[in-house]
Amino acid sequence: MNNNNQPIGIFDSGIGGTSIWKAIHQLLPNEKTIYLADSKNAPYGQKSKEEIVVLSMKNTEFLLEMNCKLIVVACNTATTNAIQELRAKYNVPFIGIEPAIKPAVTHSKTQIIGILATQGTLNSELFNKTTEKYQDTKIIEQVGHGLVQLIENGGINSPEMAQLLHSYLNPMIEANIDCLVLGCSHYPYLIPQIKKILPDHIQIIDSGEAVAKQTQNILRDKVGFSSAENNQPIFFTNTNPKVLNEILGNKFKVEEKYF
Repeated sequence: MNNNNQPIGIFDSGIGGTSIWKAIHQLLPNEKTIYLADSKNAPYGQKSKEEIVVLSMKNTEFLLEMNCKLIVVACNTATTNAIQELRAKYNVPFIGIEPAIKPAVTHSKTQIIGILATQGTLNSELFNKTTEKYQDTKIIEQVGHGLVQLIENGGINSPEMAQLLHSYLNPMIEANIDCLVLGCSHYPYLIPQIKKILPDHIQIIDSGEAVAKQTQNILRDKVGFSSAENNQPIFFTNTNPKVLNEILGNKFKVEEKYF
């Protein structure tokens, strides 16, 4: 495969997909990345499938205008509701992010796992097709109402966040889960708080590493790696960039752009 110095495009309904961006950037530091946070329309999880498809197409077209060679849909809700439509319409490889049900089922000894996700993900046809494969495992689903909004508003360590997490996780603990799947790219930022609630034996599983490895595979097999070095990532948001800056440690340029 020839070298390809075009950027990798990544989009999410807000800042949460930066958890996916970090995994990609860590594995592929020579790749230029452009991250798009559609925070103005977050959360996607409460929108209709039609709305999610329209927003995902808008985000894709923004990244294609930036000459991206590959697009990572760093949003579970957008993946489960819109990735088939995106692949049908645009001539560029797409990598999606789905709740990591398979590794959770593989690791579980109790055959009882929990999944914390948005309404849009849990209601999607793709998610339901995935869970149907694991009839022998009890899957306890919990909608994370309010979590994305709190993260987007800088409330990761707020009392409201702790209260919501307790109300969502305690019933799963009582049900004897031994794996918790984080089914939203925002939720890895809650792992420190979640660990305070969960017993030590419950494993927390998210999709970041798997998405980064799949990105590497697509670059190797279809698109080409960048031969450039020290490519500075670019971040765009359509709301106040303060929270996005903070989640990135104020290390990178964040551009406010109304798209």
